[in-house]
Amino acid sequence: MVNAGEATEAGSGKVFDRLLELLSSGRARFRVLEHPAEGRSDAVARIRGTEPGQGAKAMLCTVTPRSGKLVLAVLRGPDRLDFRRVAAATGARKASLASPEAATAATGCVMGAVPPFSFWHDIAVVADRALIRENAEIAFNAGRLDRSIVMSVEDYVRLAQPEVVAIRAE
Repeated sequence: MVNAGEATEAGSGKVFDRLLELLSSGRARFRVLEHPAEGRSDAVARIRGTEPGQGAKAMLCTVTPRSGKLVLAVLRGPDRLDFRRVAAATGARKASLASPEAATAATGCVMGAVPPFSFWHDIAVVADRALIRENAEIAFNAGRLDRSIVMSVEDYVRLAQPEVVAIRAE
């Protein structure tokens, strides 16, 4: 593992390569889709040929008090994030969306391309129950806006090891 700040050197291509390595070595059931660059979840679902609810939208959050950790909150593409639930799930008082610049610095990916996996010890992953319970497969931008991965939700949970909690806004 590397610190999130070191991710800027890795770049989005490196994140894509690490994802492929992790999924292949972990014997995940997945496929890679190449498509025009798109960061909006509804538009990329149409391009992928998947349902919007299959989209695993990854949002980088900061938490207060700052413990040096960030949280990658993962939920279905059309859902809105409940920051109070993210804070409660992580034992924080408050959670908020990281700025696009902070997200890029922490992950090496532009906003919209951040995958629902963390390769950095200072970024925890929490995934919404609805994403996990309602899908056999999930789809997500794979560190790049022009590449997506569609994979088994069972393999996602096994390999990403997210904390599965309710974090979407009702």
